Amino acid sequence: MALRSAVLFGGGFGTQYLKWLKNEAHEAEDVVQPLETFGHVLFSLALSMCFGVKLDDEAYLFPQRWKEMLAIRTRLVTNPIPMVQTRAHKMEENKKDGIFSYADSLLSLDLPGGGKLKESEVTTLCYEFLTAGVSTVVSSLQWAMANLVKYPDVQAKLFEEIERVTQKNGGVINEEDLKKMPYLKAVILETLRRHPPIHTLLPHRVSEDISLEGYTIPKNTYVNFMLVSMGLDGKVWQDPLEFKAERFMGGRESVDLTGTREIKMIPFGAGRRVCPGMGLGMFHLEYMVAHLIKEFEWKAVAGDEVDMAESMEMDIDYVMKKPLQACIVPRK
Repeated sequence: MALRSAVLFGGGFGTQYLKWLKNEAHEAEDVVQPLETFGHVLFSLALSMCFGVKLDDEAYLFPQRWKEMLAIRTRLVTNPIPMVQTRAHKMEENKKDGIFSYADSLLSLDLPGGGKLKESEVTTLCYEFLTAGVSTVVSSLQWAMANLVKYPDVQAKLFEEIERVTQKNGGVINEEDLKKMPYLKAVILETLRRHPPIHTLLPHRVSEDISLEGYTIPKNTYVNFMLVSMGLDGKVWQDPLEFKAERFMGGRESVDLTGTREIKMIPFGAGRRVCPGMGLGMFHLEYMVAHLIKEFEWKAVAGDEVDMAESMEMDIDYVMKKPLQACIVPRK
């Protein structure tokens, strides 16, 4: 918790991306296409948490380099090696600075029976850290903002909650304030129910013949769970096609995201293999949505309604087929 707070509040990410959006809006008559900004800031957060370093703002000016890096993504596991080596050589200095990154925790780990993780193992885990949670959070953030543009009444209600909770802090959103914003969490939950960034889990194989609700599933059959279908099941959810954040308010729809007590929606998986970054992902979504709504009023572009059609990207993530475009007006 302390690390993520330091990254967000101390690292300057809480204001820098808002400035980018303001500049983009100024240059394009209040219209922004925020997807690239969302991706940059969330990758910067992941990089800071993983290696304790900040992505230079200038790197944002070179999208071609990013495209080239994606083109050789099969070699990305070796790219973190210099940063891992830097952290290893400065372990004591890092402790004095009060920055204990994910890479530091891996380098400090004592394995059962003695020994340490190999450098290749550390870099592989760091690569997973940088890739596993960034694209899905970026996708969910865009879906959340798209719905808030499409449903201005929801946006207005959320803004009122943010203003009410933060007025005693002079409008500053602290981490503890997020816990006092139930409607904000409801908006995020409804976004994940309606638009899970990944529609299926990793496939599982049946270890023996089994009968399930009248169907015989033979041994060695591969099965999967359709996450998107769970969230749209009319037997479980009232008006499942509607975006209603209120369904999660006041105990109306209690939901266990881990699938421990029940399975109504599991956007982060469930059971022993539940996503370890679930808490962090929820925090990033709540934090960024709160700031985006507090700083700007988001409106649909005249003659260009929000298109909620989906498209699969890179064989796993379901994103907006037409990236969000919106008018943003700074709040007074």
